[in-house]
Amino acid sequence: MNAKSAAQYERMTRTPVPRLIITLAIPTIITMLVTNIYNLVDTAFVGQLGTSASGAVGVVFGHMVILQSIGFMFGQGGGSIVSRELGAKEPEKASRTASTSFFCSLFIGFLLAALSYLIIDPLIDFLGSTPTIAPYARIYITYILLSAPFSTAGFTLNNILRYEGKAAFGMIGMMAGGILNMIGDPIFMFAMKMGIAGAGLSTCLSQIISFLILLSMFLRGKTTTQLSIRHFMLSARAIGNICATGLPSLLRQGLTSIATIILNWEARSYGDEAVAAMSIVSRVSFFIFAFALGMGQGFQPVSGFNYGAGKYSRVRSAFRFTLILSESLMSVVLLLVVIFSGNVIGIFRDDPRVIEIGTRALRLQCASLLFLPPTMLTEMLLQSTGQKVGASLLSALRSGVFFIPLILILAAVRGLYGIQEAQPLAYVLAFFPSIGFAAWMLGRKMPREDQFPAAN
Repeated sequence: MNAKSAAQYERMTRTPVPRLIITLAIPTIITMLVTNIYNLVDTAFVGQLGTSASGAVGVVFGHMVILQSIGFMFGQGGGSIVSRELGAKEPEKASRTASTSFFCSLFIGFLLAALSYLIIDPLIDFLGSTPTIAPYARIYITYILLSAPFSTAGFTLNNILRYEGKAAFGMIGMMAGGILNMIGDPIFMFAMKMGIAGAGLSTCLSQIISFLILLSMFLRGKTTTQLSIRHFMLSARAIGNICATGLPSLLRQGLTSIATIILNWEARSYGDEAVAAMSIVSRVSFFIFAFALGMGQGFQPVSGFNYGAGKYSRVRSAFRFTLILSESLMSVVLLLVVIFSGNVIGIFRDDPRVIEIGTRALRLQCASLLFLPPTMLTEMLLQSTGQKVGASLLSALRSGVFFIPLILILAAVRGLYGIQEAQPLAYVLAFFPSIGFAAWMLGRKMPREDQFPAAN
């Protein structure tokens, strides 16, 4: 093991757990917030073009989540393995895993973009577009498809950096893209009079630039792992292991996409205002959740690295600390959003009907989001320690198994109210099995004694 790998090993296994998690979580939280801010800014700028244009962003978001799910599957699948390999002092294996994950993600991104473009009109309808939203959605998604391979590969690179314990490098790449998108929106949309095409072009360029910055971190030797086509493993077993480990992320993101599509299907019966309102609520809710998600993503490399190193007491300490801190952060933010929920919706679309629908939905989401950190953190614990089946099952329960039947039933029984209530109720139901999984992993599956002396 070279000096760089040895230094990183010492940092990840001996730095006090609270300090290490906060150090890793802060860049991730900043990255998540900036990424979500530019999504919200995008939504706000597009909202100035009208309710149908605002709805188009929500419709295309379902496809963007699919792209994210590919990047997260290879990034978190490969990253989880990388962190355990680095924890076991096997940097060469980690480089092969990282390279395989990267090239697979890039290829699948190209393939998905090409196939989507061939069926673009049926795809837009499938995503939940109305006839008035469709023209805007078609323009917007065209630019999203152009950047699709860079988007999937960028998410993969960012996740591998996180699992290495180099979250600050990922922050630089993701923040640069987000800031450029916020600058590009008004320039392309209004100064250059491109309308929604300008919003799409700005997003496209920002994702490509973000990808190039993230890739440069590996090419300039800033990382422990190395990316090279020579390291790529054309092995069904190796690729299968990465995909199986990343399956919870694919399920989580993929089912979120399906849930978004079904939500659009049900909402469009109530007009473009309902589609726009639920789209805004989804973006705002994810922005709030970014605080807890960032904490969880700071926890993942600590969990995987120390599990691979046999320092199980540090994994348990990290889980407890992250859960307490993420719930505390969420509580403060949620209280503020509940109080000003109507004003928050009005920022994105000054339409009385959109505000009315969105305000009730946002308040319900806020109440249920407090149940989400334990579920999310348990998923991340299982995934980072290689418990593929448990992580996949819990991810599926939270992201779709509960939500999809709930929205179909509640929409039929309670109409628009049911559409607003389905996601919050799904979050609450998913909380209960997550408690059982956490108790099983921390109390029974994980050894009680460290393999080596651990510093807490």
